[in-house]
Amino acid sequence: MTRFIFITGGVVSSLGKGLAGAALASLLQARGYKVRLRKLDPYINVDPGTMNPYEHGECYVTDDGAETDLDLGHYERFTGVPSKQSDNVTTGRIYQTVIRKERRGDYLGGTVQVIPHITNAIKEFATADLEDEDFVLVEIGGTVGDIESLPFLEAIRQLGYELRDNAIFVHLTLVPYIAAAGELKTKPTQHSVKELRSIGIQPNILLCRSEQPIPPGQRRKIGLFCNVPEEAVIQALDVRSIYEVPLSYHKEGFDVEVLKAFHIEDAPDPDLSKWEDIMDRVVHPEGEVNIAVVGKYIELQDAYKSLTESLVHGGIANRVKVNIKWLESSIFDDEEITPASKFDSIHAILVPGGFGERGAEGKIKAAQYAREHNIPYFGICYGMQMAVIEGCRNLANMPNAGTSEFGSYDPNVVGLMTEWTRGNKTETRSEDGDLGGTMRLGAYPCDLLEGTQVREIYGQDHIQERHRHRFEVNIAYRDVLEKVGYKFSGLSPHGDLPEIVELVDHPWFIGVQFHPELKSKPFDPHPLFSSFIEAALNKSRLV
Repeated sequence: MTRFIFITGGVVSSLGKGLAGAALASLLQARGYKVRLRKLDPYINVDPGTMNPYEHGECYVTDDGAETDLDLGHYERFTGVPSKQSDNVTTGRIYQTVIRKERRGDYLGGTVQVIPHITNAIKEFATADLEDEDFVLVEIGGTVGDIESLPFLEAIRQLGYELRDNAIFVHLTLVPYIAAAGELKTKPTQHSVKELRSIGIQPNILLCRSEQPIPPGQRRKIGLFCNVPEEAVIQALDVRSIYEVPLSYHKEGFDVEVLKAFHIEDAPDPDLSKWEDIMDRVVHPEGEVNIAVVGKYIELQDAYKSLTESLVHGGIANRVKVNIKWLESSIFDDEEITPASKFDSIHAILVPGGFGERGAEGKIKAAQYAREHNIPYFGICYGMQMAVIEGCRNLANMPNAGTSEFGSYDPNVVGLMTEWTRGNKTETRSEDGDLGGTMRLGAYPCDLLEGTQVREIYGQDHIQERHRHRFEVNIAYRDVLEKVGYKFSGLSPHGDLPEIVELVDHPWFIGVQFHPELKSKPFDPHPLFSSFIEAALNKSRLV
C-alpha cells in the first residue's frame, strides 16, 4: 500500500517546502524505499510556461514535455526519479479539467461546485499514475491562510481521512529569532498550526526553520500548544549547502519520526555515504574557478536555479569551488562598458537560455570575447543561437545576420520552426498561436558525430536531452559556418535540426540547443558541466 506524506507551509513563503520534501524523499530512498514527489500549485496559470521568470523563477521541463514548477528540479536532483506531467498541477489546470467535463455534460446537468467537484479533481490528480511507490510526497504550494490554497487543503484533508493510517501531514513553519530580545518566538508557529487545525488538518510532524538552535523547552512548548509530540518537533537549521539538508534532517530525526508516524518499526538503516561524499567535496575543495553567467534575469537567481546547481555539480565532479559572477547582458549595450572590463578574472563564460531581444547584443559580445580570447564558452539554447549569429557576423561575412525572433534580418540564421516530429507524431505551430505549450518541449534524441569534442565528453553516439524553445538554427548555414571553423557536432536523427555546435580550434567552445542543466544531479553531474568546469580549471592554471 502506497503511503502519502502531505507537506504544507505556514507563517511565510519561501521556507523551503520543496527542498524539505526532496531531502526527506532522499532519506527514505536511502533506506531502500521507492519514492515519488508531487507539487500542487494554487496559482491560476495552467502552468508556469508563460510566466515571467521574475514572477515564478525557473520553469522546469520534464522528459515528457511538461512545463512545471522549479521544485520538481529539486525533486529530481535529490532522488534521481524523473518527474512527469502528472507530478505538477495548478488551480488553472484543475479548473480547466472540471470545466471541460461540465461542457461535455459529464456531470449530468448537476451544479458544479468547489466541493466535491474541484476537490475530487485534486484528489484524483494526487493519487493517479502511480505504480508500486512506497511513499508519495505531495507538496502544497503557498502558505496556510492563503485563499487560493483552500481547495487543495480541503482535498488533502479528505484524503487524510480516506487513507487513514496511510497518510500523514508535515507542516513547515518559521521560528524567528528576535535579536533585540535575544529570543526565539514560537507564536507564529502556534498560529499557523491553529489555522491548519481550523480546517481539519492536524499535523503529525512540525518542521521548524530557525537561524538558532531551538532549546528543548521551546520545542516542548511548541509541541504542547500544537498537539504534536515533542520529538516530532524537528528543528531545521541553516546549513552550508542545500546538499547537507538530508544529513541535517537525519541528524535531527526527521525520517525516524516519519516512519514512526506510519508505525514502521523494521525499516533498514539509511545509507548516506553518497551525501557524505558530496558534502566532503563541497566543504573541502582543492581549487576554485570563476564563471561568468551572462543572463537576462539575474536579479532573481531562482530564474536560473537548475543552471546554478549544475555548475555546483560540475565543481563537485572536479572537487573545486565554483564562484559565479552574474552579469546582466544588457550592460554591454553601453559602449563604455567593454567585455574585457567584466571578464578580467573570469575562467569561463556561460550564456544561458532566454526569450526576446533585450540583452541579445550583450550575449553576442560575450560569445565573441570568449572566442577571440580562448576562454571556455558554454552557450545553452539562446546562448547557442547568439554564438552562431556572432560567428556568421564576424567570421562568415554576414554582418547583418540575426534571428526572426527579433524581426527580419538579412539573413535570419535562426528562425521559427513550425513543424517537427515527436516519436511517430508530427507537431505543428503557427507564429500567431498561443504561447503556452507551443515550443519544442521535453526529451528529444540527438546523434553525436565521431571525432568531435562532445562525442568524447558524452562517451556515446546517441543522447536524449530536454528542450524548451521556439526557434532553431537554420541547417542551411551549416556549410558556411563549418568553413570558418565551426562544427555541427550534434544533429537530430533526421539531420535537419542542429543540436550542438562547437568551435574546432578552441579549448572549449560549445553551444547546445537543449537544456543539459535539467538532467544534472549532485551524485551524477551532467558530463557537459563536468567538462566545462574542468576546462575552466585548466584556464585558471594558465592565468
